[in-house]
Amino acid sequence: MRGLRRREQLVDAAIALLCEGGWQAVTTRGVAERADTNAGLIHYHFGGLPGLHAAIVRRVGELVINPLVTELLDAPDEWAALAAVRRLLPETTGDERTARLSAELLAGATRDPALGEVLRDQLREARTQIAGRIRQLHPGWPPERAAAVATLVAALIDGLVLHHMLDHDLPVGEALAGVEDLLRKD
Repeated sequence: MRGLRRREQLVDAAIALLCEGGWQAVTTRGVAERADTNAGLIHYHFGGLPGLHAAIVRRVGELVINPLVTELLDAPDEWAALAAVRRLLPETTGDERTARLSAELLAGATRDPALGEVLRDQLREARTQIAGRIRQLHPGWPPERAAAVATLVAALIDGLVLHHMLDHDLPVGEALAGVEDLLRKD
């Protein structure tokens, strides 16, 4: 248990540094100092800095991606899912820490193929879960259609998050009203 707690402390320290200074701030020495521990523990727990970076991506994905996916999966129908997106979007993009982590997550994933693979796997899992929920709501749909719609839902959310992070005046309500109009035509 103690090892797991130390591992989590190292990841938490690394995420704090990531928020403050980006990936370049996440060094073995910096993380060890922030966690008030020996730098050798990073090698012990993660096999080195690349392993710690992968653990960071997994944890940030859990913090940023999972809450929204959970809301979508718990929604009883498409309308409730849209309401959840409408409610959570300002929380997600208005929180400076979450916005910074999201930006750094994408930056790291595009620069480092190993990090990109971790994030890709998380996003695939999210789309798979969303597709499963869509199949529950639309049992007559072929799996390919549910998967395609899940991809569009994920891309819509990603795009809205990105745009809203950069422009808090973005008319999100109107955009989601447009999605509601499309749902009514289905």
